[in-house]
Amino acid sequence: MVKRNLVFGLTGPNASGKGEVSKYLIKKGYKYYSLSDIVRQETKKLKLKPTRENYIYVGNLLRKKYGPSILAKRIMKRLDTDAAVIDSIRNPYEIKELNKLDNFILIGIRAPRKLRFMRILERNRTGDSKTYKEFIDNEKKENIDNCSTNQQLRLCMKYADVIINNNGSLEELYKKIDKILEKYEKE
Repeated sequence: MVKRNLVFGLTGPNASGKGEVSKYLIKKGYKYYSLSDIVRQETKKLKLKPTRENYIYVGNLLRKKYGPSILAKRIMKRLDTDAAVIDSIRNPYEIKELNKLDNFILIGIRAPRKLRFMRILERNRTGDSKTYKEFIDNEKKENIDNCSTNQQLRLCMKYADVIINNNGSLEELYKKIDKILEKYEKE
């Protein structure tokens, strides 16, 4: 049973498993929202190609133009449920804004770099890196800690209420999520 007024936020590097955690939480009754969907929509409006590099650029552009918490503010306006999962949190100011919600829990998801690159190749999603070098270059762009309007994934992970090490099977991941749900849905 889903606890009302419980909002899970997801942060972590590319292909760490945020999408799988989201899918599982949806099956458990949580409604899905994504900060990346806002970035994708804005990228399309700007008539840019749907590449990871352009998504990073547009997300950073939005933060520079409207403030570092703009994506969180926009998603909060869309929230229409008491049980939600918010995917793709990449800036500490987004976390600060989302912490204004009652019962916001930030889940950090991590996995080894090589495993994440293999997942990217397997999923073959539009905009994903095609080479390991491109993957590493994009990771560097996602971790510019000295600029408040850029992605700062390393810092976001430090603010996580709970960390999932996603280096095993889907079944192992689901068990880890179930433990988190058990803890927070009972509170």
